[in-house]
Amino acid sequence: MGGTRTRSILLVTAALTALFVLGPVAPASAHATLVDSDPAEGAVLPTQPDAITFTFTESVTAVPGGVRVYDATGETVASSATTDGSVLSVRLEEEVGEGTLIVAWRVVSGDGHPISGALVFSVGEPSAQIIALPPDSTGPSWLLSLNQWLGYLSLLTTAGLVVFLALILPAGRGTERARARLVRAARYGALATAATWILNLPLTAWYQFGGGPGILADADIRAALATPVYAVSAAVVLGTALAVWLIRDGRRGGPRPFLALAAALVALAAPAFTGHTRAATPELLVIGADILHLFAGGVWLGGLVALVLVLPDLAGRPGTLAADVLTRFSTAAAGVLVVLVVAGTVLAWRIAGSWDVLFGTAYGWLLLSKIAVALVVVGIAAANRFILLPQITEATRRKDQRGAASVLARYIAAEVAALVVVLLITGFLVERSPQRDASPVGSGATVVETVYLGDVEARATLKPALEGPVKVEVELFDSAGEPTEGMDTPKLWLSSGDIDLGEVELTSVAPGAYSATVVLSAAGTWQAELALQVGESETPVAVAEFEIGSR
Repeated sequence: MGGTRTRSILLVTAALTALFVLGPVAPASAHATLVDSDPAEGAVLPTQPDAITFTFTESVTAVPGGVRVYDATGETVASSATTDGSVLSVRLEEEVGEGTLIVAWRVVSGDGHPISGALVFSVGEPSAQIIALPPDSTGPSWLLSLNQWLGYLSLLTTAGLVVFLALILPAGRGTERARARLVRAARYGALATAATWILNLPLTAWYQFGGGPGILADADIRAALATPVYAVSAAVVLGTALAVWLIRDGRRGGPRPFLALAAALVALAAPAFTGHTRAATPELLVIGADILHLFAGGVWLGGLVALVLVLPDLAGRPGTLAADVLTRFSTAAAGVLVVLVVAGTVLAWRIAGSWDVLFGTAYGWLLLSKIAVALVVVGIAAANRFILLPQITEATRRKDQRGAASVLARYIAAEVAALVVVLLITGFLVERSPQRDASPVGSGATVVETVYLGDVEARATLKPALEGPVKVEVELFDSAGEPTEGMDTPKLWLSSGDIDLGEVELTSVAPGAYSATVVLSAAGTWQAELALQVGESETPVAVAEFEIGSR
């Protein structure tokens, strides 16, 4: 490919990248969040509810044993739980007396991330004391991420070797030893792919459901693990094995190389049907972009590994065999680069969804780190294409060809190493939510502001300090720091800019303590205006401000 054409492709790539990255972006839904519960957090009900419901932003999957109901002493209350789309319903299977109940819940969102929380409400009247629940735990996400990295590394490398054997390495004399080496490497790659993607099943179950690495021994857990998780692992393992078997003798010609390519494509495409792409919208666009991204990544990584393995041998052959192979791969790599950049940009656009996620979350910083390393890879590739490749194609003596090929092989090895780092970051991206870490209702970050209503100290608490359902608590203390009361229940008004929720009805939960549950419809600065009647004609008013974050 000529330099002018290559530069044109790079310019088109840059323009498309600018279009997707700098253009307006819409929020992408990629992780379920609790938005409502019935009863509300802190509610006091006159009688036992028929059902306790939790509503999420997206469909969720129930976890076997993931919902537990306790009374105030920590005793388990018999219950059952079901999910219907975005609603989790819990039914109490026994009668409960007056007092406080705690519903600890755990579900799995559409992108495979487990989410959990606890709801506290009372029947009749609240209990004087409530036992603290142990924190919910998941399996080690780093272990799953590490296995995902090894799985993607082996899958992309193996599929790329198959593509190289079928399309890049020419048939004929002089390539027999190179073909045998690549076939042997592809077999090892297929074994590594099978091991990692089969191991992915118990590690995913451990991460989502907790309980230990042997969790798949439980039939209920096996049934609860999402069907796409099984299907993806099966497609990857069987597709890779079939591709390597079809290409096993390394010969070109006939239908087998094309069947091997089709099997490799199935294996590469399968991971696009699980994870963040299942939760982002529009689903068809995101899954299609992910398939192209995976296929292009396999062609690039596998092709580079193939060049490292066979380039020195090809450079020692008579003629221009090494230069021809390099030219073929370089031509394919130019198109692969365009696909990688455009598909990767579309994925970032739809999964991250906003600049706030890109620069304000761990997912965003990992994504930026991946892009930075990818730019290093592109720089090395450009040096290989425009500096080192001409040295081989222009060399007339076999000794000069071998010397240039040796230098190029070292640069290609560096390119492979950088791509391995990109895949390592990708392994951790796959298992991290592209949203701010948000605490569900009933747990998480708490903000407290103190104001004074005459001689009364009022502490206003919001939990969590996030948009959506929030528990508001107001506590009153006298000058000695003891709980105190006014002549009437405190009055509370909440507003933010043009949003005015009006008066919030507070319920007494203890001497000098009041609570309510509200839904804050937007992030930003919220004003809480408090008023307390402390005398016949004295009602001091004070305003507290809270910074509310995005979920």
